Amino acid sequence: MDIGHRMKELRIQYGLTQQELADRSELSKGFISQLERNLTSPSVGTLLDIIQCLGTTPAEFFSDPEPEQIVFKQEDYFIKENEDLHHTIKWIIPNAQKNAMEPVLMTLAPHGTSEIQLPHEAEEFGYVLKGSIRLCYGGRTYTVRQGESFYFKAGKKHYLENYSGREAAILWVSTPPSF
Repeated sequence: MDIGHRMKELRIQYGLTQQELADRSELSKGFISQLERNLTSPSVGTLLDIIQCLGTTPAEFFSDPEPEQIVFKQEDYFIKENEDLHHTIKWIIPNAQKNAMEPVLMTLAPHGTSEIQLPHEAEEFGYVLKGSIRLCYGGRTYTVRQGESFYFKAGKKHYLENYSGREAAILWVSTPPSF
């Protein structure tokens, strides 16, 4: 492990200058600079003090976490087609059900509908990428056109329908996940 690089990475992550870290750890700015460039090695006690000043633990400092995937490509997507309701759902973030929110890309064929969602504890957001849809929420119906969005708390029965003869595409996000 490159201790100097890890120190610098955490220092920058927490928005500290070398001088601020030096002040917190009662060391000189020059010594911090040398440590970050691996020109010198700290004693175990000094390293533990620096780790504490960086707001972390030795276990976290020395762990080598697996890199978190940030960018997802089409080959990462999971796709489900519903021929009865004439829609396709693409889970554009794999395993999003374990996250705080779940974005999907829904395509509604002409006169297609989404599944009917019963009331649940969630907030939902949608953005119409293509076409026009109707959002049926409780006893009301709203028309949402291309370039428009919707947002609601999912406390009432709701679903989307494509009332037109053209395909519609919607980016639909639920938090917590509910698709």
